[in-house]
Amino acid sequence: MTDSQPLRVLLVPGWLDSGPGHWQTRWEGRHGDERVLQDDWVWPRRGDWMAQLEQAVLADERPALLAAHSLGCHLVAAWAAHSRHAGRVHGALLVAPPDLDKPDLPPQLQGWRPAVRRPLTCPARLVYSEDDPFCRPEAARRLAADWAVPAQSIGARGHINAESGLGDWDEGRRWLLATARP
Repeated sequence: MTDSQPLRVLLVPGWLDSGPGHWQTRWEGRHGDERVLQDDWVWPRRGDWMAQLEQAVLADERPALLAAHSLGCHLVAAWAAHSRHAGRVHGALLVAPPDLDKPDLPPQLQGWRPAVRRPLTCPARLVYSEDDPFCRPEAARRLAADWAVPAQSIGARGHINAESGLGDWDEGRRWLLATARP
């Protein structure tokens, strides 16, 4: 938290949004976090998604923390490299980013290539799984290095989503709050 005003948490889902059992949805219900909504969850367009994130960040004067999952991690990186308002974000948790260089990347995600690989403008932590079907550990660690953030493995937990059995994922919440800069 900052001395002058409390932080708010913006949830940044990935492709196809986050369903009922997902940790992001649970945080929304439990903590009152705000989900960044997209007009098209099926055919995501990077520019459109960036505009929605920009609008969400500017919708409130309080500084924000971003809790991103999957393609939402790439959205945060692309937005931070482009926005004049990136300083309003005081920290980010980047969970299970997909490897956009995979040869079998779905056609709906092709427009997100190439991945933005510039250092982030806020403190952050990248969390990955050893058996994520969308990103091998080496690729996740490479993204963390490109984004200049620490990488944290949570073992074999798949895509770190509802099927991972994380429940309210209190550890992830602590990691997010720990990224907040004063």
